[in-house]
Amino acid sequence: MTWLKALPVLLWLPALLLIGAVLSQLPLAAITRSIEALSISQWLAWIGLNLAIILVAAQRWWMLSNLLKLPVGIGQLLMIRQAGQAVSFITPGPQFGGEPLQIFWLYKRCHLPLHGALLTLGLDRFYELWINFSILVLAVLLLLVSPVGAVTNWREILLVLAGILLALSLFGWFILKRPERVLAWLNRLARRWQHHPRLQHIEMHWQRLSSDLKAAVASGKPALCKAFLFSLCGWAGLLLELWLLLGVFDLALDMSTFLVILVAMRLSFLLPLPGGIGSLEAALFWAFQYLSLPADAAIGLIALMRLRDAIILIGGLGCLRLLQASR
Repeated sequence: MTWLKALPVLLWLPALLLIGAVLSQLPLAAITRSIEALSISQWLAWIGLNLAIILVAAQRWWMLSNLLKLPVGIGQLLMIRQAGQAVSFITPGPQFGGEPLQIFWLYKRCHLPLHGALLTLGLDRFYELWINFSILVLAVLLLLVSPVGAVTNWREILLVLAGILLALSLFGWFILKRPERVLAWLNRLARRWQHHPRLQHIEMHWQRLSSDLKAAVASGKPALCKAFLFSLCGWAGLLLELWLLLGVFDLALDMSTFLVILVAMRLSFLLPLPGGIGSLEAALFWAFQYLSLPADAAIGLIALMRLRDAIILIGGLGCLRLLQASR
């Protein structure tokens, strides 16, 4: 059992290496200059917005868990969410990575049934991804009809984003309306391991998940609508934060130029790079050059965003350490 005792060290070693790689990319000199440009009121607004975004996301997850009658507190979900986000940040592709650990913590720490942990996390992630791609599709549509959109072919980007959004919508419909086909696919996938004790009850877990989902949709439409509104509030916070940071550099921005920066940033996080390192910087430099905006402002914006990422990452790793210590 010696290797089991060494497992936490083996897990933390690559994580610490990735964290070091992320922090080494921070433009420290630019961060210092950008911090000096922030007033006290801007600091307070920035901190408040980020806290509100985090709390709104945790509140949405708690609301979905409460709809499914899962006994878990919002404080536990907040800690699990931030720890999972930290893992996702340092793994390739900042959109995913921490979900298996989140399911593990919900199952072991919060004592939720496995199908319940899968369903509450799946609903929360579905809401987040569907809203993200819907906002991106809307933003690109607005760029297509704006003067700024005439320079770049946004139509191809729109088709890709609309295809992803359609696939997500069809996936959700398929899970809700045709669960038996998904079960058949899972059974074929697990056939090689059908004697494994964890997989012998896959049909039971899936049937419970399907019935709970149908019951939630049938009787919990007000709660689902509230969760949708919480997702929109989270996005409103993200838009306000970007507008606030751009205002630090006294840039004269109209709606079209703001949308170009927003879309470039959000698309950069879809690439399979830890924390979007490199992709975010390239996207913002391209957007500022495309809009004929000063490169110094792009450097300052990158610096502030990476400072925020570093603080949230450190907080998430603290939550991860607490979750490990409490096992």
